Amino acid sequence: MAITSANQLELLQTAEAVAREKMIDPALVIEAMEESLARAAKSRYGAEMDIRVTIDRKTGRATFTRVRTVVEEDLIENYQSEFTAEQACQYLDNPEIGDQFVEEIPPVDMGRIAAQSAKQVILQKVREAERERQYEEFKDRAGTIINGQVKREEYGNVIVDVGRGEAVLRRNEKISRESYRPNDRIRCYIKEVRRENRGPQIFLSRTDPQFMAELFKMEVPEIYEGIIEIKAVARDPGSRAKIAVLTNDGSIDPVGACVGMRGSRVQAVVNELQGEKIDIIPWNEDQPTFLVNALQPAEVSKVVLDEEAERIEVVVPVDQLSLAIGRRGQNVRLASQLTALDIDIMTEAEESERRQKEFEERTQLFMSSLDLDEFFAQLLVSEGFSNLEEVAFVEPEELLQIEGVDEGTADELQTRAREFLEEQARAALEKARKMGVEDNLINFEGLAPKMLEALAEDGIKSLEDFATCADWELAGGWTTVDGARVKDDGILEPFDVSLSEAQELVMTARIMLGWVDPDELLTNETEVEVELEEK
Repeated sequence: MAITSANQLELLQTAEAVAREKMIDPALVIEAMEESLARAAKSRYGAEMDIRVTIDRKTGRATFTRVRTVVEEDLIENYQSEFTAEQACQYLDNPEIGDQFVEEIPPVDMGRIAAQSAKQVILQKVREAERERQYEEFKDRAGTIINGQVKREEYGNVIVDVGRGEAVLRRNEKISRESYRPNDRIRCYIKEVRRENRGPQIFLSRTDPQFMAELFKMEVPEIYEGIIEIKAVARDPGSRAKIAVLTNDGSIDPVGACVGMRGSRVQAVVNELQGEKIDIIPWNEDQPTFLVNALQPAEVSKVVLDEEAERIEVVVPVDQLSLAIGRRGQNVRLASQLTALDIDIMTEAEESERRQKEFEERTQLFMSSLDLDEFFAQLLVSEGFSNLEEVAFVEPEELLQIEGVDEGTADELQTRAREFLEEQARAALEKARKMGVEDNLINFEGLAPKMLEALAEDGIKSLEDFATCADWELAGGWTTVDGARVKDDGILEPFDVSLSEAQELVMTARIMLGWVDPDELLTNETEVEVELEEK
């Protein structure tokens, strides 16, 4: 097939038709045609040649040109597309390195194989352009809701027609009791748009917590306008959900606005989520108060928050325990997700039993270590003293406030406590030395003898060993495993060493060993502070 005047305009018409059908730029189709024609020409004139084709956007005329570039003599790799300045003199005036000589060559007659190859190039380019257009269209729609039509189901995954492409609702993103048939209308949350070799992949979800948040945004104008803010969402898809809302407008009840007149607004969301029960909760900056709200409808007697461990203890009346936990732990699990805290629920009787056990343990400690009778030891515990260090180093005035304690008694109590602690320290240090703890670790400031003993039992016997420790190994922490938070016990956790204190101790050890330059550390900290201020 030759590119003749008879079919020049046909090229443009074909390009426009393909572009219109695939909804892409006609220029991309013409570029694909130019590339395919150039490839066909190379098969006729030689693959080593640099042959280019340009199609006039108005007339459709295809111009075939051969390009040769001027390069240095010792850098020539392809004699068909490159030549020296001396060789170029017969074509160019005063040629320089990098100059190009372009000459027009006759159009080629495309045989069956060349025409098929050109067709494949055009189809490939059109597919790539179509995929790029699809990706550009959907990439900014991630995090929004889209309406589509079910096309088919493959291995439990639902393929959804979303207009200018297909999306996938994976099996684990479907609400469990839902089923779909071809041509069913479906509303989904665009969870992710990913660029892949086979084309853009659009992943949908109906179980993502943000799907429910977006549905509320559609149903509640105050949320859409930003008057009410959704602070947190937790879902057990298809069964139950909790959503926390907040407003700075004192004239608006955020919970009432989300419920709507006679529950119309929340009911619309419930219907879309296949009857999923939704608890709408007022958000509160105070975590214990927020947790009490999150555990509704159960009544809470008492809350104890451990901020460092991100754990919270909740005490409920015995008749509220099953309600607080919920069916198969659903209520407390959703409340935990909503507040981002680990929640321990116990009855008032269990809490009383635990407190009584702690009281007896502390009483026994004071009786055995300070040689006190049971009454006096119980008196100390009742006044809030929980360990020997508090007794030994508290201001004497605090001991004098205890009924029946005079200056002599207070002094005797503190003397006994200090002597006992000193004896414990001597024994711990001696044991640590026998276990092989080196002097560089013993003399390291910040580690008490009992800490050295605990480190030695864990195999840390030198400053080098200590410097290789992670802060959480010393202070303890929490790890999320399969969605559940698991406690990591720290070596120095029994001595109330915080994570920040552990970080400081480890960094000091590394500086002493020369592993870290303190000047560089200071520079990095300053840069971080500047970045934070700029933000």
